[in-house]
This record gives sequence, structure tokens and C-alpha cells, in this order.
Amino acid sequence: MTGQSTTPLLDTVDIPADIRRLRADQLRQLADELRQETISAVSVTGGHLGAGLGVVELTVA
Repeated sequence: MTGQSTTPLLDTVDIPADIRRLRADQLRQLADELRQETISAVSVTGGHLGAGLGVVELTVA
């Protein structure tokens, strides 16, 4: 399958410094992408969303 990534900004993050360099609008986009990935993973494997989504909020706070 080919196509555009659904998480283009998340794909560029390798180390914490990559997150520190992001602008405020990019942090919001990153949080959206992280939420999307978390929900997608849990919908396939099952489990709880709360803790993972809380980590997203704390990471970009």
C-alpha cells in the first residue's frame, strides 16, 4: 500500500529535542497525530485509552 502518511509530523520525531523545536501550532498537530495513533492501536489490540491519551496531553503541555 502506498500513500501519504497519516502522521507526517510524528514521523519526524526521533528524540525529545525534536519535540522541543516544534512551534505551538506544530505541537497541537503532533498531539492530534499521537491521539489518532493511540486510538487506532487500541481499536486493533483492545485495551484502555485513558492513560495513553493522558500522556499525550502531558507531553505537549
